[in-house]
Amino acid sequence: MARKQEYGNESITSLKGADRVRKRPAVIFGSDGVEGCAHSIFEIVSNSIDEARDGHGDTINVTRCKDGSVIVEDFGRGMPVDWNKGEERYNWELLFCEMYAGGKYGEGEDNYEFSLGLNGLGLCATQYASAWMTADIYRDGFHYHLDFQKGENVGGLHKEPYKGRRTGSIIHWKPDDEVFTDIDVPGSYYKDVLRRQAVVNAGLTLNFTDEKEKDPATGKPWKESWCYEHGIADYVAETAGEDSLTPVFSCESEATGRDREDQPDYKVKMSAAFCFSNKVQLLEYYHNSSWLEHGGSPEHAVRTAFVYQINKYLKDKNLYKKGESAISFQDVQDCLVYVSSSFSTRTSYENQTKKAITNKFVSQAMTDFLKHYLEVYFLEKPDEAQKICQQVLVNKQSREHAEKTRQSIKKTLSTQIDLANRVQKFVDCRTKDASRRELYIVEGDSAMGAVKTSRDSEYQAIMPIRGKILNCLKADYARIFKSDVIVDLIKVMGCGVELGGKHNKELATFNLDNLRFNKIVICTDADVDGYQIRTLVLTMLYRLTPTLINEGYVYIAESPLYEITTKDRTYFAYTEPEKATFLEEIGDKKYTIQRSKGLGENDPEMMWLTTMNPESRRLIKVMPTDVERTAQVFDILLGDNLAGRKEHIAQHGAEYLDDLDVS
Repeated sequence: MARKQEYGNESITSLKGADRVRKRPAVIFGSDGVEGCAHSIFEIVSNSIDEARDGHGDTINVTRCKDGSVIVEDFGRGMPVDWNKGEERYNWELLFCEMYAGGKYGEGEDNYEFSLGLNGLGLCATQYASAWMTADIYRDGFHYHLDFQKGENVGGLHKEPYKGRRTGSIIHWKPDDEVFTDIDVPGSYYKDVLRRQAVVNAGLTLNFTDEKEKDPATGKPWKESWCYEHGIADYVAETAGEDSLTPVFSCESEATGRDREDQPDYKVKMSAAFCFSNKVQLLEYYHNSSWLEHGGSPEHAVRTAFVYQINKYLKDKNLYKKGESAISFQDVQDCLVYVSSSFSTRTSYENQTKKAITNKFVSQAMTDFLKHYLEVYFLEKPDEAQKICQQVLVNKQSREHAEKTRQSIKKTLSTQIDLANRVQKFVDCRTKDASRRELYIVEGDSAMGAVKTSRDSEYQAIMPIRGKILNCLKADYARIFKSDVIVDLIKVMGCGVELGGKHNKELATFNLDNLRFNKIVICTDADVDGYQIRTLVLTMLYRLTPTLINEGYVYIAESPLYEITTKDRTYFAYTEPEKATFLEEIGDKKYTIQRSKGLGENDPEMMWLTTMNPESRRLIKVMPTDVERTAQVFDILLGDNLAGRKEHIAQHGAEYLDDLDVS
């Protein structure tokens, strides 16, 4: 047995050079998967954006190459890579091979006053995490070229005179799949990031070429460009559309302060653009051009300022009823289209991925800034102020009504199924193993009798429904949950409901883990009435428990159309072509053929063979594919789209004349 190494002074080691990133990418990029790889790409883009925002260049080109490599080209000053007398090293060594080095650390902070990449890790960290990287830099009348392989320089610095007028940098690299578990960053990530950077950098053009995606119109690589001449104001206007409740209001200001008394002052530059809409809702925060997915300080400011000003208006105008509770930010958010962009010379990010900032002074400054401009806005635009506050009150009432509905639904569905409180006519099975249990939803009492006598009572349970249930696509939730049939069925399934919509997300009581069955089988007669009942049950599941369909728990039991009997054998034909095939197979033998009876008239043996026996039954799994098309068909056939239904019947009605149950 090998002797265990002692833990002593020689046990302590440190990662050096490229290994600091290559062996621990998640520490720098937040993940060693595709998200971390995406962040490493953003670090290079952000350097070019910092240069452009500082007034050097107005265009950045980004290319997602076929081989998985990435090219970022800017037209700024070109990064300095030649000999640095002060450091007694080449600048390229500091920029590409030294953590925490760059042009953002000077005492006066003359370069990049408001920087997206303050931590100085980006270029070096991405270089360390690449399989290879090349850099072409144009500045001071020279063209500089550098090559790197797996974090190490190859061949030093190549320098040659350049007579062209352009300046800037071209960085071309391939993320290393030895560092990241997945380097296939999707094109959608690039589009989202570049669009967002165009939003908060007014006048900056960002061009994207995707060699992995073809333009269907031309067959050439996909190309897309973004430029917002007026930045966030144009973006808010574009998002809200032409029918917003109020026009876009924009404002900007600066402030100087500190996070703590013992820390130095720093500058904050703030801008915001917003409007109100009863159709669109958006909240986006940016700091030093970085999208703050998790908000932090700017989000705290928005919540505080908007609720304060609107609440003050409602109180001053006596628009609250006696004893009525105050508005919440949710009521404001439901009609607010808001984007803020702030910059600061000192920034405290939650971590290197920059998804939230924690600066206390930024929060305080932005709160005061927004309170002031909202007060001015409400005074200068009283009609718009009234519109806004009335819409917020409507949102509040809707939220409170939704909460009452949620409580009512919770109370309705919380009753447990037990011996003392049984859902009427539900017949349970013996096993408690949910992975084996099957629930047959059958049409009427007679069908229930046939299914009950033919089932395997160990794992097959039965829930009868009486006639045509409520059309859940047209009914509101209050009416739906007054239906005993629907409530009983939800109780039996055990998983609760999931209600869509802006306010109804909080009403969901759905939990897939509580589903008491592995299969929900809809079992109806093979006639017009049976098909309609089947459709109504599917509609109910589609509206109230769509996850059951998406996860493959819902099935339809096929019933045979014909029973063909010979001296030796009985055939069950489920379609007209099957009937023809069986008759051809039978040939000259004598046979009897009859249209299959309703489920309630079938004998137990036939029910077992055709509907219940896993070895011989035919179950159709209801698939979640083409959900949009399913929604359209449900809307046409069962929703409020009367014009669409009329047109559908006019176009396709003749196809179903033979199926009509009329004499």
